[in-house]
Amino acid sequence: MTDRQTSTAPHGSADVVILGAGPAGLTLGNLLLAAGIDCVVLERADRAHVQTRARAGFLAANTVRVLDRHGLAEGLHRRGIPHGTCEFRTEVGRFRLDYGTLGRGEQHTVYPQQDLVTDLLTHYLAAGGRIHFETEALTVDDAAGARPTVTVRAADGRPGRWQARYVAGCDGRHGAARRSLPSTARRHHRDHGVSWLGLLAEAPPSLDAVGYALHGRGFAGHMARTAEVTRYYLQCERGAAPDAWSQERIWEELGLRMGAADHGPLRQGRIFQRSVIDLQSDVIEPLRHGSLLLAGDAASLPAPAAAKGANLAVLEAELLAEALIDDLSHGDPATLDRYSRRCLAHIWRAQEFSHWMIQLLHAPLGSDEESHFHASLRRSRIESLRTSRTHQDWFAENYVGI
Repeated sequence: MTDRQTSTAPHGSADVVILGAGPAGLTLGNLLLAAGIDCVVLERADRAHVQTRARAGFLAANTVRVLDRHGLAEGLHRRGIPHGTCEFRTEVGRFRLDYGTLGRGEQHTVYPQQDLVTDLLTHYLAAGGRIHFETEALTVDDAAGARPTVTVRAADGRPGRWQARYVAGCDGRHGAARRSLPSTARRHHRDHGVSWLGLLAEAPPSLDAVGYALHGRGFAGHMARTAEVTRYYLQCERGAAPDAWSQERIWEELGLRMGAADHGPLRQGRIFQRSVIDLQSDVIEPLRHGSLLLAGDAASLPAPAAAKGANLAVLEAELLAEALIDDLSHGDPATLDRYSRRCLAHIWRAQEFSHWMIQLLHAPLGSDEESHFHASLRRSRIESLRTSRTHQDWFAENYVGI
């Protein structure tokens, strides 16, 4: 298939119309296609953007197991890097947790999300899967009925409609699936009041661990992506512009917060991508509304403090594929009826741990009595994590688990 052939049809039908070509949508598409289910993926961006948009890069053990089960893990096994250590730095010292040996003994695989998406897309197209890039879904209509339709707009502005038996909304929290939810849908939202400056630097990792620095000036984070690229985070003021800080100021602040004077200098390089991330959590209940089902960021958005988003997306895609196959191939709707409940159990567990991590990594930056109180609570949490094997096992199980 050429890009043009997969980008120009504004009308059509499929048993399952999948909105969005991220980890959830492409995992779902591959699993349905392998089971002989007629499906199509509609994606508003072009193929180049889909394969290069940088997101998370830490895959949980369960995510690797899911991809392994379905023959989708070849790339991550060839290029992914096993990882099982994190380091906490504070103004009074540092300590490491080899979390891969704690809890259930599971570790992460470092594999950039854009590489995973490229693998999933390549596999899907090679198997004959249908995808239409530059096709923006606008609304999902008649989801309460047996034949919902998706209204779309092609890149040239032409309108179109796709008819389906089911619509899988994997198009994020601002996509058509969420916009089309009925009034009975409940949205749970929390703004954590914290913002990060997210950075990608052309620089080798500065330590062989995920680095969490807890400093009086705010949080800083270090996460390796490849041997040549490192992800950094800097807590910043709400409303800050991504380009408000010069490269010199960024490296100076990273070095200060991460204790470079005591623990060794950071390996610097050109910062080629930056964005400001407001830490927010978001959950939709239920995840099924008639023939419209949600997965990935359309279903929930955990704050990015514990690398749960892409891992939830792959887990939900497998559960949704199982449910749709049971219904469409075997006439058994029971698994589909349980889909929302099964996913939400995992979603709320991930949300709870992400919330705990936010409280661990951030303290109020004020000098009032309440700020001192919360800062003291955080010091106690850190000390417990440093010294208690029971606490460390709990951390490891939840840090990697999903």
